[in-house]
Amino acid sequence: MFIYSPFDAADHKLQIFMSESCNSRHFSWLMKSCFPNPNHKSLIITPQHLNPTLTLSSLPDDLLLECLSRVPSSSLPSLSLVCRRWFYLILSPSFILLRRQLRLSHPSLFAFSPSLSGVFSATLSFPSPRPAATWDLSLCLPINTASLHSLPRLVSIGPRIYIIGRNSMLRYNAWTHHVTAKSPMLFPRKKFAAAVVSNKIYVAGGGGSRAASAVEEYDPETDTWRVVAYSQRMRYGCIGAAVDGVFYVIGGLKIGGASGNGAGGIEAHVYASSMDLYDVEARVWLRSRAVPGGGCVVAACAVAGYVYVLTSHVVELSFWRFDARRKCGGGGDDSSEGFGEWCKMKSPPMPTQIRLDGTVRFCCVGVGDNKVILVQVVGCIDDLLRRSGRSQRGFKDGLVLVYDSGGGEWSRGPDLPEVIRRAACVSVEC
Repeated sequence: MFIYSPFDAADHKLQIFMSESCNSRHFSWLMKSCFPNPNHKSLIITPQHLNPTLTLSSLPDDLLLECLSRVPSSSLPSLSLVCRRWFYLILSPSFILLRRQLRLSHPSLFAFSPSLSGVFSATLSFPSPRPAATWDLSLCLPINTASLHSLPRLVSIGPRIYIIGRNSMLRYNAWTHHVTAKSPMLFPRKKFAAAVVSNKIYVAGGGGSRAASAVEEYDPETDTWRVVAYSQRMRYGCIGAAVDGVFYVIGGLKIGGASGNGAGGIEAHVYASSMDLYDVEARVWLRSRAVPGGGCVVAACAVAGYVYVLTSHVVELSFWRFDARRKCGGGGDDSSEGFGEWCKMKSPPMPTQIRLDGTVRFCCVGVGDNKVILVQVVGCIDDLLRRSGRSQRGFKDGLVLVYDSGGGEWSRGPDLPEVIRRAACVSVEC
């Protein structure tokens, strides 16, 4: 039982004041209203007066999100296990937005590498909480999935990372570290384009002619795939990106058709230096775009309304930015003022006069609102230099370069851990 009692000091002062006042009756009534009788039954609080239903879970979603969004990242795995409602709130876009506004979430680069003992993962945070950025290494998937060994495609929706293999798919939660098997694509593919538009996954290209022409859509809520369109060009080894509701299928090689004559060679070159644009909402293909000066697309990604493309021109690399902001001008194809414009950016700091071949591959990932991360996932540039008879060194396996789109400068990031080879990379907020 809890009983309200006034302070003794206040009672003493009240008695002195009452004795000295000329109108003590009025002041007596006033002070008694401020200091009521402690023995009055209305001030006695019993357990029956307490409402047992007033708990944190009884709060509406908006208030509960405000509370949960302030929890440290280390406690998020535990929160997701409290109940189904909390689990879905933590995965909601509102929760991610609140943590971003509170500066409690930070973009991270995830690299996944399959091995005989499972799938290794390494994480690099931006900005790093430590003075010197380093990779955090872990064996997150103790599963030997054969279809994941041929460079799977990775996409992320919130903290959930989807690892899409040739004929299997896994979902990894970066907060809870849970791994769940999901439905595979309708058509087996490899070296295909994949991206996320409006919390749905889209894939195109790769595989045989039937698979390469079909654009598939995956709904995470129902765990189902369906064909939503057919590509104008069938590409193999293409790259996916998404900006403002448009799915970009970039680069790659031509699948099918004659390639032994001159016309076939020219058409294959057009495929390698161009990108197709699919408007997801309107379900139509927009006009294809080509990289200025041609070349072969080596890597590409989307950051803050732009598509960044790295191309190879025989013995040099060039870095381009495509303005993909369609909705800032009121919607519609080519509606915004700068949509479709190309701008040449500063090339990555690599040795000049170097010819990239199939032994070296790069992965380009957009992290946060102003970072483009270029990761060498296969091969070694030092080997290319050695074979060409040059003495320059310092570009070993797992090279990581960071481009700041705000300042327009490149910097060297920490190399991938030695156990991470033939990696697939994706950006996710943790």
